[in-house]
Amino acid sequence: MSTSMTGAAAFFDLDRTLLRGASGPILTQGLREHGLVREKPIPGEGLIFGVFNVIGETLPSMALTRQGARAAKGWSVKATRAAAMSVAEELVAAVEPFAREMIEDHKTKGRAVVLATTTPIDLVRPFAELLGLDDILATQYRIGDDGTFDGTIDGEFVWNRGKAREVAAWAKANQVDLDNSFAYSDSFFDIPMLCAVGNPVAVNPDPRMFAYAKLRGWETIWFDAPPGVPKLLGVEPQDVVNQLVRPEFIPWMKFDMEGIDNIPAEGGAILASNHRSYVDPLVVSFVAAKAGRPARFLSKKQVTDAPVVGPIVRSLGAIRVDREGDASDSTKQASTALRAGELIALFPQGTIPRGLKFFEPKLEGRYGAVRLAIETGKPLVPMALWGTEKAWPRNRKLPYLLNLADPPLIRVRVGRAFHPQSDDMDKAIVELMEKIQALLPAEAANQKSPTKTELAATFPA
Repeated sequence: MSTSMTGAAAFFDLDRTLLRGASGPILTQGLREHGLVREKPIPGEGLIFGVFNVIGETLPSMALTRQGARAAKGWSVKATRAAAMSVAEELVAAVEPFAREMIEDHKTKGRAVVLATTTPIDLVRPFAELLGLDDILATQYRIGDDGTFDGTIDGEFVWNRGKAREVAAWAKANQVDLDNSFAYSDSFFDIPMLCAVGNPVAVNPDPRMFAYAKLRGWETIWFDAPPGVPKLLGVEPQDVVNQLVRPEFIPWMKFDMEGIDNIPAEGGAILASNHRSYVDPLVVSFVAAKAGRPARFLSKKQVTDAPVVGPIVRSLGAIRVDREGDASDSTKQASTALRAGELIALFPQGTIPRGLKFFEPKLEGRYGAVRLAIETGKPLVPMALWGTEKAWPRNRKLPYLLNLADPPLIRVRVGRAFHPQSDDMDKAIVELMEKIQALLPAEAANQKSPTKTELAATFPA
């Protein structure tokens, strides 16, 4: 595998970077099935991989890895490559969702995408080819005249400074400017490689890498969560919020919910709800949490850019929407999240209707939700809220938090996931809004003549 691309490149570490954990268990299983390692796991094998998955590389673990060439002495190269081929699809399936999107983004921008890993090249080549990478920088075991590994390393042990040297040599040979290139790794020991490029990124960083990246001002990301979502020990803010969003912690509302099992358990989907109150995002998050999923909201820039609330909302994975500017960036972010398997939540009405429009039986929506569904092929999940305005009307700056004796009933209905029947935006949005309307109670279909008090409650304070 080689590339003639010029300009810039993106170098990706493998374990705990492209993959959620170690490649070792999958590769070892392939080697075991091809008779290259003992059928019974060695004592402590699972513990070693488990510790690596949690804290990353350590000097003892890398000392063992360096001895891998000696352990492979006498292995048939042909059988080793066959073992690697047999588990390549499983390894590709283990690639983190947002890592795939990052790879495609670099390719779209004309950058070569290169795997840089300590793992022997004969074990990772089928994986890299299947994933569509442009080249591989990996440790090579020397092959003897008899077609078996001779127990030594041929060239660099591609780790720490050795990996950085391989990256520099590859860049020189391929006329790649490292100052315009990117590198991604979780490991403190990959700092030399990250320092060699102009755009270093710490991915799922081990504790020392996290601290170093913060000191250097390097970008820190997790490939199993949208950009901008932080994590601590693998836990993101919305995981914490979802534990708190329970009926017992929201005593100023009571709930009547049906259809939560209509939210897909996994994969990208668009949860589209009507909008009646400032409390609606909390209710939608509650419903998503009941379904076991974090919800990534499309939020107005007035919310995401606010001094205090903004950073909190962004840390939950909110996608900024500028309704007065170019909406293509938010659409791209939402599409990326959907392809990565995220649940996107939005309110097709765009905002809470004011005045008499609040009481209109017919719901009208913007194109955003159906556009995403049509462009990505991901399903829409209609959802209807009723009564949320009684918990927090628009003309109040705070909800009725002290209404504990007689809290309002919040009615929630989630409909079946569906794909728009037409690619025509006008027809698709009518279809979506009709499905949401059908989930509302019968009284919602009646034209209401509001009182002055009810009308005033639909306007901001």
